[in-house]
Amino acid sequence: METLIIRTGNHQSQVLLGESYNQVGKYLPDARVIAVTDKNVYEHYRAFIRQWPVIVIKPGERNKTFETLEYIIDKLIRLNADRSTFVLGIGGGIVCDITGFAASIYMRGLRFGFISTSLLSQVDASVGGKNGINFRGYKNMVGVFRQPDFVLCDPSILKTLDNHEFITGFAEVIKAAAIRDESFFSWLEANYKAALNHDPEALEQMIYRSVKIKAEVVELDEKERNLRRILNFGHTFGHALEKVTGISHGEAVSVGMVMAAKLSEKTGTAPAGTALRLQQLLSGVGLPLLSPVPPDDLVDAMSRDKKKEKEQMFLVLLRRIGEAVTMPMPYTELKQHLHDLR
Repeated sequence: METLIIRTGNHQSQVLLGESYNQVGKYLPDARVIAVTDKNVYEHYRAFIRQWPVIVIKPGERNKTFETLEYIIDKLIRLNADRSTFVLGIGGGIVCDITGFAASIYMRGLRFGFISTSLLSQVDASVGGKNGINFRGYKNMVGVFRQPDFVLCDPSILKTLDNHEFITGFAEVIKAAAIRDESFFSWLEANYKAALNHDPEALEQMIYRSVKIKAEVVELDEKERNLRRILNFGHTFGHALEKVTGISHGEAVSVGMVMAAKLSEKTGTAPAGTALRLQQLLSGVGLPLLSPVPPDDLVDAMSRDKKKEKEQMFLVLLRRIGEAVTMPMPYTELKQHLHDLR
């Protein structure tokens, strides 16, 4: 087992890599615990979760809403949660996002932690202190920055995922390598098949290196004022694709990264061959590469992204595999580039 510590301001958050979910009691405070999970996770781990009072929410991105947030807060009130209560989110990225948000605003803030049950949440969504919900179709439009006490990542849990959900989590792994660590990207090119086959050593190494990259970035820029923006590589295009098409987050980020890499080459930011290398790894894993959305529709959806500023969008592009840069680009110029790349 490995423990990564994320230090931000006066807070310290632990990421417990390779720890068994059954050992979570070692990390819980001496306080009352209330669990939050979704229906799918509850069905798999009912006997384990029922040791605490539990709030069960509906699964899926469409339920990451004010309505679900209100439901959780109402249940916390009915369960007599007070400021000493610890909230334990057990689930994937959606459960972690909304549980962290509910805990952060209930009585002006309760302590919370996560048992992360999907690859996407283990390597990205549950780590870093972003908590929030969607609003009127706009991704993560309402939320707060607040760090969990811990995130427990047990790779054995990933065997319960269906193959599609497991594969889509690789998008965030590949993103981490592409923006920050070329040696990790090369390792993925050589070892992704072993990780896909749930080889324990490969899977633990992959999760550890992904989380380490994110932890380093978050420590340097918790509130996403500068460096942390690079973690949005593929996400500006990806969030727009999610909104327009309804495809999964991982699939959308995969397509978004390809678009950003091609744009990196077209603007002279990255050398030729950068996008091809990225595409080959994404394709090998089984992730999609092409956008089904016309450029005008995509830019229109992007114009409502929270990362916009006036009439331009801050994009994350690659200088090369392993190094990213943020760049402002007017919508008119972006639209023309996307037409040229089709």
